[in-house]
Amino acid sequence: MKKDQEIFQKRLNHHHDELRWLYTELYHNDDMFAELCDQMYQYFTARRRALKNRDLERENNPDWFRQKDMLGMMLYIDNFAGNIKGVSAKLPYLKECNVNCLHLMPFLDTPKGRSDGGYAVADFRKVRPDLGTMEDLAALADKCHKNGMNLCMDFVMNHTSEDHEWAKKARQGDGEYMSRYFFYNNREIPDEYEKTVPQVFPTTAPGNFTWLPDIGHYVMTTFYPYQWDLNYCNPRVFNEMMYNFLFLANQGMDVIRIDAVPYIWKELGTPCRNLKQVHTIVRMMRMIAEIVCPSVVLLGEVVMEPEKVVPYFGTVEKPECHMLYNVTTMATTWNSIATRDIRLLKKQMDIVNSLPKQYTFLNYLRCHDDIGWGLDFTTLKEWGMDEPSHKRYLNDFFTGKHPGSDSRGELYNDDPVTQDARFCGTTASMCGIEAALFEKDDEKLKRGIREDLMLHRDGKVLTTKERRFFDMCNPDAIAYLTDKVIGQLKKYKVTINDLLAENEQLEARAKASEKGKMKDTMERAKLESELKDIQRLVDRIPPEVLAELKRQQRHTRER
Repeated sequence: MKKDQEIFQKRLNHHHDELRWLYTELYHNDDMFAELCDQMYQYFTARRRALKNRDLERENNPDWFRQKDMLGMMLYIDNFAGNIKGVSAKLPYLKECNVNCLHLMPFLDTPKGRSDGGYAVADFRKVRPDLGTMEDLAALADKCHKNGMNLCMDFVMNHTSEDHEWAKKARQGDGEYMSRYFFYNNREIPDEYEKTVPQVFPTTAPGNFTWLPDIGHYVMTTFYPYQWDLNYCNPRVFNEMMYNFLFLANQGMDVIRIDAVPYIWKELGTPCRNLKQVHTIVRMMRMIAEIVCPSVVLLGEVVMEPEKVVPYFGTVEKPECHMLYNVTTMATTWNSIATRDIRLLKKQMDIVNSLPKQYTFLNYLRCHDDIGWGLDFTTLKEWGMDEPSHKRYLNDFFTGKHPGSDSRGELYNDDPVTQDARFCGTTASMCGIEAALFEKDDEKLKRGIREDLMLHRDGKVLTTKERRFFDMCNPDAIAYLTDKVIGQLKKYKVTINDLLAENEQLEARAKASEKGKMKDTMERAKLESELKDIQRLVDRIPPEVLAELKRQQRHTRER
């Protein structure tokens, strides 16, 4: 017990000054900060011995989540195994699949029919009854740890369900709880917000406020009318949400995904996105975790353009999120599939590789969210592709409307005015596997499986149809491509210049002899086709490979 106290005090001392400074700068309330520190100790004390030991181990190995063998799987508990106990029973299967990080999609209690897939949380300390109990969750976490696996869950910070205890009391007119949300008795201030705040779901949930006729007030609802935005200007909201966070961490979570991070601070006259106060809150959350449960990793959901994603890492000296979704690379990878062009993907990977090594991205192909095609359109425009038409092309390609596409997906929030839309589809659907199974097309199925496998391989060179994708940071990939080019040239047994010379000879023979005109024309056409094939091959060769070919040629001449 005394040793535990010493450990907690050491961790608190390490972060205390910065944590207090940030907290009081934001809230100017020493009493609430003192309460926060006291509660942190209470949650530390309540933490199971096995979890405290896990904390100590990972403090000595802080890069554990950066290991190359980390392989995650996300799943809906009911669809995968019925309930939490069912997931526990299937751990041997998951382990056999080399899965060592299990992401349970939202499972906390939500109102039926108004759950938003589990993101409209009615109780942060209760599992949805049909899925199990908190005891079941803790038991699953323990079993995962014994099998060398990690457990991940979502923590919804931006809002609560309108069925949450706070919301119910606010709806009854309790001022204490109304102050935990954004309530207004007329349209004046909501209209001011609407001038600068974008709509998340303009077609399915337009606007950022909902009218409550039973109490005669508007309430801020950035996502859906039944999800009320929390007011983090109120220190009570921050404190209580941190207590919920620590309670869930104490069930044995290893990774906690912070949902909709950029939205959690609201300020009139701004877009209410990515404000500096958000970074203050995430930084404080990181320090609180390192004091109470340092084995827990924060995964930030920041589905934004690249320049707005990276700041959520914080700095090397003052980090915020441990990991962020590599959303831009995900979208760019699918862009490469549709265009058969890896230039943008290579540029994106070069940017990622230039960041500090401490910045860790979670790489993925698909998740529960749709794709908003947040690509580097500035670069694409330089290459002759404008944003609206290219987005339409991608959506047409992955919904199977474009000739040659095997994909099958659906559009979401298709706006007829802007002609913009988001895209939904699984990896299997986008690769053509779904369509192949429905059509009972074995050849299409083989292509789809090859493409799926290609996308899941790390640093390998695989081919599907005429599409070639390479990790150009991998020397093996460059070597492979170099050999491939040399092999192609050897196959044709002639260089481009040789083909051109032969074409000239054919033209001369054709002029000299009418009798052989047809035969020569056919042969010429064949050679021109081969010439074009080789020219296309050469045009697709990355500069790195051309450089390697030139080096090899110089070496051969020197010998």
